[in-house]
Amino acid sequence: MSKVRRIGFGVAVAAALAVAYGAGRYHAQPHAGVNAGRHVLYYVDPMHPAYKSDKPGIAPDCGMQLEAVYAEDVKSAPEFSRTAELAPGAVSIDGSMRQLLGIRSAAVEKSGGNRVVHVVGRVVPEDTRVYRLNAGVDGYIRETSQDSVGTRVKKDQTLAKFYSPDFLATASGFLAATERVPGATGGDGSRTMAFPGALSKQGVSSLQGYTDRLRNLGMSEVQIKHIAEERQLPETIDIVAPVDGFILARNITTGQHFEHDMEFYRVADLVRVWVIAEVDEQEASYLRPGGTAQITLSDKGRPMTARISDSLPESQVGGGTVKIRLEVDNPKFELRPEMLVDVNMPVRMQAAVTVPVDALVDSGAHARVYVEKGEGIFEPREVKTGSRIGERVEILDGVQPGERVVAAATFLVDSESRLNTPAAKPASMPSGDKSAAAMSGASAKEKSVIDPSCGMVTDAEKATKTGNTVAYHGSTYYFCSAKCKEKFQSNPAEALKKHQGAVGD
Repeated sequence: MSKVRRIGFGVAVAAALAVAYGAGRYHAQPHAGVNAGRHVLYYVDPMHPAYKSDKPGIAPDCGMQLEAVYAEDVKSAPEFSRTAELAPGAVSIDGSMRQLLGIRSAAVEKSGGNRVVHVVGRVVPEDTRVYRLNAGVDGYIRETSQDSVGTRVKKDQTLAKFYSPDFLATASGFLAATERVPGATGGDGSRTMAFPGALSKQGVSSLQGYTDRLRNLGMSEVQIKHIAEERQLPETIDIVAPVDGFILARNITTGQHFEHDMEFYRVADLVRVWVIAEVDEQEASYLRPGGTAQITLSDKGRPMTARISDSLPESQVGGGTVKIRLEVDNPKFELRPEMLVDVNMPVRMQAAVTVPVDALVDSGAHARVYVEKGEGIFEPREVKTGSRIGERVEILDGVQPGERVVAAATFLVDSESRLNTPAAKPASMPSGDKSAAAMSGASAKEKSVIDPSCGMVTDAEKATKTGNTVAYHGSTYYFCSAKCKEKFQSNPAEALKKHQGAVGD
């Protein structure tokens, strides 16, 4: 090939490369022609529209290319789609993400009428139907019979026998008194009510004294009558059931020595019992003594009717809950002490604006809900709460009927809202707290701070420009990368705990 031809070929190749480069530049910027003459307001993160930048670049959290927002698009866009005009703290979450996170909304309602308070109650014996069998003397147990805890017993059924020498003298005096009083006992063991003469009156008085002493020592009426009829001193003293009921406690065994005042048994008549239910103070204000409730056992479908009694004395005002006592007839003894039962108490409510309990984010000092302002747009709203009934909370101020609020996964929306809120100013700290100052960058003069995720020194100014900052509990934290920022956001408390000591050094 001649020299002239080689020069011509080189010029042609250079021209082709220039044309290809120009075409590549054109196709690499497909929006240049389309958006020519349009005014760019700012650039946003496509995954988190709340993040804005005044120049193009890479999103600090997801690494995606920032997208331009044009003034013409903002003016023509529907109100709910203008992510640039989100209120402070508002978040925008697309439909697929809402479905993935389980975010659902519910309507704000104004309703009244009847509602039902659902709580769990505990069965206890009625205190006036509990009997304690105590020892009046010292002695020892000779035998017991059918006296296990939970056993059903009949009135005057012998539970145990014991021996005590203290009974002998009193029993002997009782026998002597019955002999001095003619007709002191009949065939059924009953005493004659009238006696002629002063001697008979003295004898009756003596007999009554011995009888009372035997009762005081622990002898039953059945055994006292038996001694009077048989006119024979007993070898042992019987411990008998005072009523038809169930043994709640047993504190003796065969051969056991005991001292006076010891409790042998505790027996309860369970034909009527109490159910203790603990309810919220606000719910309790709607309940009235004498009202009805339904008691249901988990293994029995048939409900039992109960009556609401007065509140228990140990209920404390301001404690948050009130103990309600329910009286229940228990003829078939289906309810036993310490059983747990379901309690449904109907209440009458006045008409009020309410939201689901799960819609409320309550920090103690403030309460808020997230109101749905459009498709996927949720805005925080401070509210004033009232009574709570069942699964709904009364709202005195802040929302109106017809609005919709986040009612499921509310804490996720709240977390996103806090992250998107402009960073708060670093909290002031004591001069001696060097670790806290280093972690939060509290000192304006310090350019280098510690990344709480990885523990490395990072440039606070650079972290601010790249958006790698997080406001947490009133302080601002700085990160060397978006990855460290995401790690911190997943568990802030753990990250601070892990690196607190190293920073303090």
